[in-house]
Amino acid sequence: PLFSPFEEKPGKMVRGPKKHLKRLNAPSHWMLDKLSGIFAPKPSQGPHKTRECLPLLLILRNRLKYALTGKEVQQILMQRHIKVDGKVRTDVTYPAGFMDVIEIDKTDEQFRLVYDSKGRFVVHRIGREEAEYKLCKVKKLEVGKGGVPYIATHDGRTIRYPDPDIKINDSVVFNLKSNKITDFAKFDVGNMAMVTGGHNNGRVGTIVHREKHKGSFEIVHIEDSAGNRFATRISNVFVIGKGSTPLISLPKGKGIKLSILQEQAKRYAKE
Repeated sequence: PLFSPFEEKPGKMVRGPKKHLKRLNAPSHWMLDKLSGIFAPKPSQGPHKTRECLPLLLILRNRLKYALTGKEVQQILMQRHIKVDGKVRTDVTYPAGFMDVIEIDKTDEQFRLVYDSKGRFVVHRIGREEAEYKLCKVKKLEVGKGGVPYIATHDGRTIRYPDPDIKINDSVVFNLKSNKITDFAKFDVGNMAMVTGGHNNGRVGTIVHREKHKGSFEIVHIEDSAGNRFATRISNVFVIGKGSTPLISLPKGKGIKLSILQEQAKRYAKE
């Protein structure tokens, strides 16, 4: 025959997943400079998506400045100093993501990964009491084998027998010591939320209105404490508090996005 289906096509076949990440292809919120190298750390598979995480290497070297090189980060991790969500992690490119708690016992420091008002990850310093829990957004609620109800959260956890009032899009307060849900915040109008994706990433405000569109994306309208209103898809909204009180501490700026002129005025006031 002229063409056999088993013949190898010209060109080399690609086998398996990609193992490299070029620096210019890395997410811009990692804030890597263009010129100091060709590659960026490619995050391992894990609870958070590649474009929505911050590898441990960047946290320890670029943000906390505990290491100068990737090799030093590896040495720190292999001494089992770093815990993510209460578990020791030794993978240099482990993908830590939104709401993850990072503990360093040796220096008695705790951090939570949250977004600043410009949508970049902040390694936000927290107290020891706050480091005992994290918030998880409910992505899925189903009944499993044997009629056991369970929820699946944004960070890849499966929690069995949740409170019957917990529904999709709500946030649960998850205790990292006991691995149990201690509290939850409903996705309701009037509750505080943070935007975790899209153009308004990192902004915080209270939910004002929820538009349902059959067969399309639900849109949520949010108003921040400065009175600015904005809208985003429901998949980008993460409830972080009941009413106007947040369940976690917020980073500098409290999730209020300033206009260019407001930022300029703030800078001039400092000078």
